[in-house]
Amino acid sequence: MAFRGHYEHSLDSKDRITVPARFRAALSEGVVLFAGLDPCVEVWASDAYESFHDTFLAGLNPLGRKARVLRRRFNAEAHDDSLDSAGRVRVPKHLLDHAALKGECVVVGVADHLEIWSAKAWKSESEELGETASDMAEALAEGDDS
Repeated sequence: MAFRGHYEHSLDSKDRITVPARFRAALSEGVVLFAGLDPCVEVWASDAYESFHDTFLAGLNPLGRKARVLRRRFNAEAHDDSLDSAGRVRVPKHLLDHAALKGECVVVGVADHLEIWSAKAWKSESEELGETASDMAEALAEGDDS
């Protein structure tokens, strides 16, 4: 299943967020919450996170500094959990802090995972996307993938 769209939700008093109903089945076997490289919390199906991790990190030389740092980042900043019976997941404090989440949030589909953004940060990100997407697409079409 591809994760698409954006959905407005709020954290409850126990720091739980409701996963949009259409995505719950795809996440029913467990989730990994991860401190995204942007100021958001990524929500992955457990097996998809393992695949992502293996694709990008497993082949790195474990003796190299960059590999060690990335392995720490992608494991220490991750949290395994599962959806409760109401389709909610609790966001741990370190991830709330990372993404400045409180109150109103936006759940964004990003093809292979979801992202949870603060409403304020998503508004800014969305505006920037609107202003720069065309130029980024053009650069990619010309072979500049940086």
